[in-house]
Amino acid sequence: QVQLVESGGGSVQAGGSLRLSCAAFGYTGRSYCLAWFRQATGKEREGLAAIYTGGGSTYYADSVKGRFTISQDNAKATLYLQMNSLKPEDTAMYYCAAVGSAFCGSWWSRGPSYAYWGQGTQVTVSS
Repeated sequence: QVQLVESGGGSVQAGGSLRLSCAAFGYTGRSYCLAWFRQATGKEREGLAAIYTGGGSTYYADSVKGRFTISQDNAKATLYLQMNSLKPEDTAMYYCAAVGSAFCGSWWSRGPSYAYWGQGTQVTVSS
C-alpha cells in the first residue's frame, strides 16, 4: 500500500513561487506514474503534470506548461512540483497521485487512472 504525503503549500503573492513536495511510503520497487492534480472551489479536478519513475518522462497541462516543473528524487521517494509565476487562478488544493504502471499514457491527466492519493496541500495566490 502506497501512502503519499504532500507539503509545501501556503500563501504567496501573484508572481511568486512555491515548491510542493510529496513523500511516498510503501513503494514496492516497481515503476509508477506520479502526478499532480489540483481542485479549486467549485471547479473540476485538473491534472497538471505527471512523471514516469522508470525513465523520467514528463507531461504537462497547457495551463501550467512553462511555469510549473515536475521532478522526482527516487533516492528520497519524493515528488516535487516547482511552481513559478503564480497567478490568483492557481489558488486550489493540490494533490499528488500515483499508480503502478510501465508508463504514463494519454490517461495521465485523468483522476480515476490513479490508485493512490495524498491528503492535499492548499495553495493560495493573492493579487
